[in-house]
Amino acid sequence: MEIVYKNSNNCTIAELSGELDEYSAEYVRISLDDILKDLAAHKSKLVLDFSKVSFMDSTGIGVLLGRYNKYSKCDIELFIKNPTSYVNRIFEMTGIYQIIPKVG
Repeated sequence: MEIVYKNSNNCTIAELSGELDEYSAEYVRISLDDILKDLAAHKSKLVLDFSKVSFMDSTGIGVLLGRYNKYSKCDIELFIKNPTSYVNRIFEMTGIYQIIPKVG
């Protein structure tokens, strides 16, 4: 798993690539927690771009829900963008879009 951050108009985009599973979950968790400090200082939004995520399991859903809870406490909005069809199906089945909105 690799995460590349880009800033644009009071918004940070985190481009995830690879597999989000039990092996990469800790790395993703730590990376997203580290960027939270910067986002909280600027009240920025975070968009998670899933266009390059080839696999995700329930561990990945847990990571997202945990980060949602942390970010919400800091008044940081979290969004999902460009999920692959496989990841999109998982998000739809789990109802994650009711918690973390999908953006175009």
